[in-house]
Parts: sequence; structure tokens; C-alpha cells
Amino acid sequence: MQLVAQDLSFAYPGRDVLARVDLAVSPGTRLGVVGENGTGKSTLLRLLAGDLAPASGTVRREGTFAVVEQEMAVPEGLTVGGLVDASLGRLRAVAARVEAATRDFDHESGDLAALGELLAAAEHLAVWDADRRVEVALTRLGACRDRGRGLATLSVGQRFRVRLACRLAERSDVLLLDEPTNHLDDAGIDFLTGELIAWRGGVVVVTHDRRLLDEVATAILDLDPSPDGRPVLYGQPGYLSYRFAKDQALRRWRARYRDERRRADRLAAVLDRSYENLSDEWRPAKGSQKHRRATRARQHVKSADRLAQKLEEEAVEVPVPPLALRFPDLAAMGAGWDPGDPLVEVRSPRVDGRLDLPGTRVAVAPAGRLLVTGANGSGKSTLLAALAGRATLDRGSRRVGDGVRVGVVAQEGAPVPVGSTGFDAYAREALDLLASGALDPDHVVPVAFLGLLTEEDLDRPLGELSAGQRRRFDLARALLHAPHLLLLDEPTNHLSIDLVDELTQALRVTPAAVVVATHDRRMREDLADWPELALGG
Repeated sequence: MQLVAQDLSFAYPGRDVLARVDLAVSPGTRLGVVGENGTGKSTLLRLLAGDLAPASGTVRREGTFAVVEQEMAVPEGLTVGGLVDASLGRLRAVAARVEAATRDFDHESGDLAALGELLAAAEHLAVWDADRRVEVALTRLGACRDRGRGLATLSVGQRFRVRLACRLAERSDVLLLDEPTNHLDDAGIDFLTGELIAWRGGVVVVTHDRRLLDEVATAILDLDPSPDGRPVLYGQPGYLSYRFAKDQALRRWRARYRDERRRADRLAAVLDRSYENLSDEWRPAKGSQKHRRATRARQHVKSADRLAQKLEEEAVEVPVPPLALRFPDLAAMGAGWDPGDPLVEVRSPRVDGRLDLPGTRVAVAPAGRLLVTGANGSGKSTLLAALAGRATLDRGSRRVGDGVRVGVVAQEGAPVPVGSTGFDAYAREALDLLASGALDPDHVVPVAFLGLLTEEDLDRPLGELSAGQRRRFDLARALLHAPHLLLLDEPTNHLSIDLVDELTQALRVTPAAVVVATHDRRMREDLADWPELALGG
């Protein structure tokens, strides 16, 4: 098997997506693909699979390919069993050929070499074990095992798990996966990790799961911007090696950019002074030595022009480096507050059908920390909504301190005002908070200060931004009023792994209180020294 892409580029109408991508995948290669939303990760998988034609460059494929995209179009009437049968059809056909060949083999005149090749192929694919493998995968991934169940009746996550189980059982030469851990619990992720490490062929996996990258990836392709505009391939295995190498590269890039800007400013000042010398201050008085006066002026203009040309020739084109998070300096508490009083607390909260914690008090003190964990559906989001005052309690109580400012990043994101730009929506939010008395005018955090979005992005309608950019804007809105308490529900969703690392570090050191609900395994590890509330256990 082999998968090779050379100088691969692609563009949608009006928007370039990928440019000059080079990669090679051979048996044993497990390539992780990372990058911001909108950098073309899913598009790259479709190009590698042959579902899209590149605008330029080539893709060479040898062997069989299996693709697991984030969403699945469901043909009408297709059942779980139908998908399993379609996936294992190739393996069953090989098994049937082996059975026929061995049954009809003529030991005197038969082609023993051809039979050996067929048996070797069947052994490589483990064709006689395929049905057991798919059953094990369905079970370990928590997928539906009812063969008669229609796929259209399953949720997106359930359909994804069924298809992933089928693709793992197929044993194709190359496995192309798009965010495979999004719909898996910890047990399912552990099973997938073991399958990928043992995969005999090649793997290309688009993921934001930093722990998966650390455990699985033999190399990482980063589609985020680089100084020369090309994606960067980091050839060392594991996320930590990639993170160290990229941090070093970013520091060099930013240092080069700062140096070039300083040099350009210095040279511009020299040029300005050179032209200023054409003023009357250095010239002979009018009416005296007229020809000498004109000659000196021309010579000085030529000298200044030569200097300008030289500066232009010597200039180094260093693109603007990517933004870095600048987390604001938040206060732990207001003047006159008793540090022993909680910022917010809920007692025995119940929201019918979503959360029930009888006899439980959840209190967040100034500068406090709380990590909320639990399986999907255990009530993590509802608990954070109750702490924020956004969920109506069917039982229990909520109390919040006077003057406590709370910043919230909800899992589903804030509503997007139709037609509003980021600047407009941020200003409207500030005015609403001022009108309600929830914003101290002296503590407004400017959105451009945070390094979450460029001014160009903030000037665009929010509806045109990618999911990752809107998630960044949600985080900016939560910080607008310099909150004393941050409530973050699945904060890693749709964010690049670079920003997740920066945000995690900021949350660890901010004086404000922080409550985080997350399924992200690496973030849970990074915050393992925080008090933990495990729901549903």
C-alpha cells in the first residue's frame, strides 16, 4: 500500500483552502492532521480518498481505503445489519474464493503459487474472523448491535459508532478518520487507540484530541499558517514533541517579525530625515549661488531615492504571525467582600429529566476551582447552567454574591445576531451589561486585546465565521466584563489545540474562580489537581 500527495492544492469558489501539501503514508504510518477550523482538514481527507479532485498537485493511491467522516448520509431503508454486510462484503468474497479454490484445487496441475497468494491475502485480512471483529467493535464502541435497526432512527453519534466499528473490522490498507473521538466515551477511545496502534496499514486521523495524538501519531501535519505559507510536517512521534517543536518555531517567527518591524521603522525614520533635509534650513539663501543650490537639491533627492530603493531591496517579507491568547488580569473578588463567602452556590439542585443532586451543595469560593466530569447526559451542562442562573430549578436554591460578575461559555454557543459583526455584537453586549449594572466601565476588556480574533474577522458578520471563530467570540464575550467567576462548558469544542493549550494555562493561573465541565482527556489530566465533581457515578 502507498498514499502520496505532492504539491496538493484545493479551493472552493472564492476561498483557497489548501496550498502545497506534501505527505506520504506507508504501512506503520499514523499521521495526525491538526489545524484551526477552516484550514481544510476534512477537505484533505476527501482529497486523499479521491472524493474530491485537487485544483493542482497529485495524489497517488495503492491499496484499499476506508473513510470515516464526521457525518454520514443514510440511504433510505439501510439498517445496521445492511451496513455491516456491505462493509464485510469484500472479506466474505475473499473467504468464498479461498473455499472454492481449496475445494477445487488440482494437486497435480494446480497453480500452487496462486493458491498461496490467495491464502496469504485471506490470512492478512483475517477473513474468517471478520464477523467476530465487527461484533467486538460494536460492543466496545458502545454502538447499536441490533442488526434490524434502521440507521435513520439513530443519532449522529450512534451512526458514527456503527460505521467506525465496520471500518475497523474491514482491515483496509489505509484508514482515513475525521475527528473519531468526538462521539466516543473513554472506554470507546481506549479501544480505538489500541486498534490504531496495532493497525498494519497506514492511518491518517484528523483530530483535536491531544492525548490521542500523543498515544498514536508517528508524525503530525499542521495545516495552520506558517512563515512560508506551507503546511508543516512534524516528524517526531507524539503530541508533546510536536508541541515543543511548534512552540520553538512560533517564537522564532514572532521574533523575526518583531525584528523586521523594528528595522522597517528605523529605516523609515532615516528616510524621513533624509527628505526633511531638503528644507530651506540647509539651503543657501535664495538669490545666492542659485546653480549650486539646485545642484545640491537634486543630489540630495537622488541620494534619498537610492536609499529608499536599497531599503526596499533589503526588506524581508515576514508574514504576520498567528494570534496568541492574551488573557486579561481578572480579580478574585470585589472590595469589601468576605473571602469566606462563596461567589455562587446551589443546594440540592434538580431540573426535571436533566439533573438531580439531592442533599448536594455546590459552592464556588473566590479564586476557587472545580472540574465537573461525567458521561454524556449526566447533567454537566445543566449544573453549569444552574450555577449561571440560566436554568430554572424544579427543586433546590441558588444564591449569588452581590456584585459578582459571571462569565459563561455554553456548550452550544451563544445565539448569533443576524447580520451583526463581531465588533457590533461585542459593543451591544457591553451596552446591555452597562444598562443592567453588571459591567464596571473601568473594567471593560477590549475584544481586540484578547488575541482571539483578527480585526478583519471582527469586521465580518458573525454568521460568516467558522465554528471555531464563533467559539473564540463566545470566549471573548465571557471575558468582556472582567468576571470574578468563569463557567466553561466543554471549552475545547471547536478550538485549535494551540488555543486549548494557551487557555488551559491561563485558567490555571487566573485569580478569578473557574468551573470547567469537559470530556477532553488531556484537559482533565492538566486540571487533575482541581477539586472534582463526578456526576452520574
